[in-house]
Amino acid sequence: MERPATFQADTSGPGGGEAGTLADRIARVLAERIVAGRIGPGTRLRQDHVAAEFRASHVPVREAFRRLEAQGLVQSEPRRGVRVPPLDPDAVLEVTEMRAALEVLALRHAVDRIGAAEIAAARDAIASGAVSHDIRVWEATNRRFHRILITPCGMPRLLAAVDDLHRASARFLFATWRALDWQPRSDQEHRACLDAIERGQAAEACRLMEAHVRDAGHALVRRLRSAMPAGS
Repeated sequence: MERPATFQADTSGPGGGEAGTLADRIARVLAERIVAGRIGPGTRLRQDHVAAEFRASHVPVREAFRRLEAQGLVQSEPRRGVRVPPLDPDAVLEVTEMRAALEVLALRHAVDRIGAAEIAAARDAIASGAVSHDIRVWEATNRRFHRILITPCGMPRLLAAVDDLHRASARFLFATWRALDWQPRSDQEHRACLDAIERGQAAEACRLMEAHVRDAGHALVRRLRSAMPAGS
C-alpha cells in the first residue's frame, strides 16, 4: 500500500494571513522539500495533511498545489490527487531547452545594463561556490550567479519563469550530482561568460550562456537515462 507524504511543520515566516500569502509559503516550503528529495518521486501529497500542518483551509493548499504544478514539481492525477512526478529524462530535456531560450532572452536584454556592481556580485557568487563541497551551497550560489546576470533585464514575468525553471533543474541536480563532475566545468563556463560581458561582447556572452545551460542539462539527461532499468 502506498504511503502518503508525511511533513514536518515549518515554523519560519508568518503563521497565517490572507490566502495568497499563505499559499506562497506553503508552495515555497513544499518546493524546497521536493527539490531536496525529502519528498521523493511518486509521493502523493494529501491536501488534508498539508492543510493541518500549516493550520490552513483547503483554499490556499489548492492554490499552492497549482503553483507547484506550474513549476513542474507536482502533477495532478484524475481521482488520485497530486503526486510528485518521477525523475523523467524527457522532463529534464524540456526544462533545459526552456532555460536555454529564456535565460538567453533575459541576458540579451540585460547585458547592456550590467555594471561593475553586478560583475563583482557575480564573481563573488562564483568564488563562494568554488570553495564549497556542499551541493546545496553550490546550487544556491549557481542560481545566484545566473539571477545576478539576468535581473537587469527588468522583465518580472520572464524572471519569474526562469526562477521556476531553476527550481525544477535543482531537483534533477540533487538527484544526480554524485555521479557528475559538476563543479569545475560549470565554474569555468561561468567565468568565461562573465569575461565576455566585461569585454562588451554581448553576442558571445549569450552564446556561452546558451551552451552552458544546454551542456549542463544534457549531462543530467545522460545520467538519468544511464540509471534507468534496461528496457524502460
